[in-house]
Amino acid sequence: MHSKIFKIVSFILFSTTVIRAQQAPAVRTYSFINYNENYLRHSKDSSLTLNFYKKMDELRSGKRNKVVIAHYGGSHIQAGNWGDKLMLNFQGMGNFEGGGIWAFPYKIAKTNSPHFFKSYTDGKWKRFRCATYKEMCVNLGMAGIAAVTNDSANTFGVKLTKNKHHEKFNTIKVYHNFNESFDFVLAPHISVCSRMDSVEKGFTKFVFDDFIDSVNFILWRKDTIKKDFMLYGFSLENSKPGFYYASFGVNGAASDSYLKCNLFSDQLSTIKPDLVIFSLGVNDTQGKDFTKEDYIENYDSLIAAVRAVSPDCAILLTTTSDNYIRRKTANKRPIKAQDAMFELMEKHKASVWDLYAVMGGYKSIYKWYRVGLASKDKVHFSPRGYQILGQMMFDAIDKSYKANSKLK
Repeated sequence: MHSKIFKIVSFILFSTTVIRAQQAPAVRTYSFINYNENYLRHSKDSSLTLNFYKKMDELRSGKRNKVVIAHYGGSHIQAGNWGDKLMLNFQGMGNFEGGGIWAFPYKIAKTNSPHFFKSYTDGKWKRFRCATYKEMCVNLGMAGIAAVTNDSANTFGVKLTKNKHHEKFNTIKVYHNFNESFDFVLAPHISVCSRMDSVEKGFTKFVFDDFIDSVNFILWRKDTIKKDFMLYGFSLENSKPGFYYASFGVNGAASDSYLKCNLFSDQLSTIKPDLVIFSLGVNDTQGKDFTKEDYIENYDSLIAAVRAVSPDCAILLTTTSDNYIRRKTANKRPIKAQDAMFELMEKHKASVWDLYAVMGGYKSIYKWYRVGLASKDKVHFSPRGYQILGQMMFDAIDKSYKANSKLK
């Protein structure tokens, strides 16, 4: 047994060396980006990461229909450009059309949305999210955000816009709070094969006769006994083989934000991710009271919650991007957050993508800003900057995967 473990660890270490030697940027070369740092670091026990790569092999060889990836973060992830690039590359590994995506109706909740889908309504809604006490609600789920309405007559819907990774679905799961004072049905013109209300799982499932790109619902209030119809989001699923990607981004979210969501584990168990990517930390390091110890403790709890519903789930940790405080002061706290990630990596058999090192380390965000890859606040990136992050993260994952894949 010890010999077998040693061989696995040795193979991973050798693979990492190969990855570093072969690394070549897939994007325009910028002098301040450390392309040589663009590889995955693995814990000594890499069994869970190897198991995820095995699932990718099975998908590509036709032995599995779906691989599920969940990506958690704050505004970096809510913007959608980072995730869009990841999805495009993952689906491109097999020219996949299936799998699916998670789509929260950000526009209904009056906040910014990714460009590859849009949501719409003719009613009035309010927003709850885990990132701020003013908008906090204990009954939030895995997405950390919800849209709530009390309108007596309302419509809502979602549409996939033109993209190159997920353009059709034939199943939708509407996650909601099953308030008996409300009901909703499909708009009359949509042909549906079946409907199933799964109270214990927290969603209503519609399976369609054909592959479609949009759906509309009619919502009405039957009585006033219980207020608030709460919409948690949509799972848009395609029965053809492919990657299912759930982008869970909430503006302002920190490492403790999703821990406040009472329905986090219950809802996450319904998608049971094969890989969870955590890209949280910017909002932690912006605070004066940031400590490495608290940061590690929050991540311990997050990872434990994930593994409770998906025990063999691989974990990929992203080190915090370089950032400035109030646009003027370079922030040194991401250095402590970076150290924390490597401790967490060994503790939880995880992997690390060292974004802080890749982007250039301390004060590097200013260099990204100077060439239009980051915004004036020196915290967020431009759409092009996020696309570069998404491409480079995928390149790092792909290099590691190819070094360990059994497929040629």
